[in-house]
Amino acid sequence: MRYSYGITAALLAGAASLSLISGFPAGAQVAQNDAGAMTNMVPRAGAPASFADLTQQLQPAVVNISTRQRVTVTNNPFAGTPFEGMFGNQGQESTREAQSLGSGFLISADGYVVTNNHVISPPDTNAELEEVTVTLPDGTEYQAEVVGNDADSDLAVLKINRDEPFPFVQFGNSAASRVGDWVIAIGNPFGLGGTVTSGIISSVLRSTGMTNSGAYDRYIQTDASINRGNSGGPLFDMQGNVIGINNAIFSPSGGSVGIGFAIPADIASPIVQKLIAGEEIVRGYLGVQIQPMNEDLAAALGIAANRGEFIQGVQPGGAAEQAGVQAGDVVLSVNGEEVTPDQTLSYLVANTAPGTRIPLEVIREGSRRTVQVTVGRRPSQEELRSQQFSMDEEAPEQQQAPTGDGLIPQALGLQVTPITPLIARQLGVGADTRGLVVVAADQSSDAARKGLRRGVIIETANGSAVATTGDLEGAIRAARSEGRAAILLRVRARGGPATSVPVRLRGE
Repeated sequence: MRYSYGITAALLAGAASLSLISGFPAGAQVAQNDAGAMTNMVPRAGAPASFADLTQQLQPAVVNISTRQRVTVTNNPFAGTPFEGMFGNQGQESTREAQSLGSGFLISADGYVVTNNHVISPPDTNAELEEVTVTLPDGTEYQAEVVGNDADSDLAVLKINRDEPFPFVQFGNSAASRVGDWVIAIGNPFGLGGTVTSGIISSVLRSTGMTNSGAYDRYIQTDASINRGNSGGPLFDMQGNVIGINNAIFSPSGGSVGIGFAIPADIASPIVQKLIAGEEIVRGYLGVQIQPMNEDLAAALGIAANRGEFIQGVQPGGAAEQAGVQAGDVVLSVNGEEVTPDQTLSYLVANTAPGTRIPLEVIREGSRRTVQVTVGRRPSQEELRSQQFSMDEEAPEQQQAPTGDGLIPQALGLQVTPITPLIARQLGVGADTRGLVVVAADQSSDAARKGLRRGVIIETANGSAVATTGDLEGAIRAARSEGRAAILLRVRARGGPATSVPVRLRGE
């Protein structure tokens, strides 16, 4: 789970096993195949008397998506312990099946389906996607082909086929949406197919802190009820256009409390078209470490607190350094567009084509100047984690909380990354050092209470070396399968000796 001010930010893919509900009216119209069917369905101003007519026309194009995954597990009850290999069954593995449920929607008569990437991509590193099934509201099932997916934007496109045309809906203009506009969401919460909820737009440019980079941290916020399993489903305006793709919620309980988020259509539509065309998704990159402006920083610099972002560091050899951008600069605008909390530097640059030469307006030592930058190409998420890792000392109460909803944050309250030569240099250890380094720790976790904090190296788990996150996940699974309440980690703090620390596992 991701945490923001103590509130859970949960992606909405579900694993419920409830039966899908079907039996919609036989006379339901084909969604938007009939051009102009949505025109003036409900006046933009004024509350609709009912959403029934609109729902009847849109619902046939909204689908349920289920996946079947094959997960590899060890058969050795002593795996990860000093006794592994002593009883003749080391290295034996078996597989088990896992499933997930989500939502999606048809965008063409020939069967292209849009959903979230996390609906069809197994979160388990030991899992392999075997099958994707798309179920229409009438109960008809189709085996789907994954046409393309993009983890950064959390979007995926599937393809299903049949002789007759499918009902479909279209993307609308999310930029024209206003706070207070009516919307409806249709999806598959908790496996309850064909569920319709309504509400209004609460914010049109909400930054949440849910993404690692901020490149796509820009959502439509709504109070229409969405829950686990709604992920990938459409958010419609009153003209029947898809203005958002339901993606995540903030909730203290995991259920809807009226704070849901949808990827805006203006962001999603171009990426979807590139995935359908088989084009590579490339994004711009400067190579800087940034910090949003706050009141203290703005007061120290003598500038407004609601504009710009502060450059904490510049990556050697990157686009920013080559253009002369310096640590301590405040970037006010990118190619004429202001940098604000709702329109971040990461967002503006990521959506600029690599190789484009653009002006950055910056404040340096109290004076404004313009720097011409040729935008670079954004590295992969793995490369970004290595480049942006910093070993600045932090007090425990100041440390960043772990992000993500994977097994390691869930079980240990830690976020870790494999040691690279760059990280090894920052840690002051040899370039050939192997292990995982703690990037962030949940201060309420047993691991944090026992001294595991940012910069601590994890060398082994239950006696087995851990060079990848998959190694540590495997050790956690082995401990749980053996009924263990804790896992023994061999760790090394910077400049200190290796120590064995038993860490209690948190509940599943």
